[in-house]
Amino acid sequence: MVEKSVIDEGRQINLAIEMIQLGARLQVLQTETAISRRRLINLYKEIHGESPPKGMLPFSTDWYVTWLPNIHSSLFYNIYLSLAQHAGRDRMQCVVGAYRLYLDQVPQEEEDKPVLGLTRAWMLVRFFESNMMQLSTCQRCHGNFVNHALSLDHEFVCGICQPPSRAGKTRKSGSKSESTTDDRPDK
Repeated sequence: MVEKSVIDEGRQINLAIEMIQLGARLQVLQTETAISRRRLINLYKEIHGESPPKGMLPFSTDWYVTWLPNIHSSLFYNIYLSLAQHAGRDRMQCVVGAYRLYLDQVPQEEEDKPVLGLTRAWMLVRFFESNMMQLSTCQRCHGNFVNHALSLDHEFVCGICQPPSRAGKTRKSGSKSESTTDDRPDK
């Protein structure tokens, strides 16, 4: 009979707690830890006070190459690569560390969720490991950006250097501009 290490189990639980606090879905937790599904559900309920969300994980690589998600995904993945180069860290420690650093760099309101969630960040790393994604270098700023694997990227220009025409025009920003025009006094 193989004995379980109490220290390894403690590390697994700490990793699961950290991932749950950052918004990981149950499927991610099951894949990355050796903790039973039942214990993970109980841990999730204890931390969030509710059952974990159900449903499939996002699978499309197309989401990562659209304008705003591409900028956020590229930021996260470049941080991840930097952390992964240091010895002594496993993949999931790098994902969690990179995600924490990503959150530190992205300004957000308290009620707003970040553009890139931990589950999508984890999926992005898996897409790179499966050779479904690659980094392409922008010809203008020379930054590395997430792109589909095997894309013809010899003339690649990133979404920062060449934003789409409707970039940044969201409902939220539109409603703010409407409220400021209504508050102006009549002449």
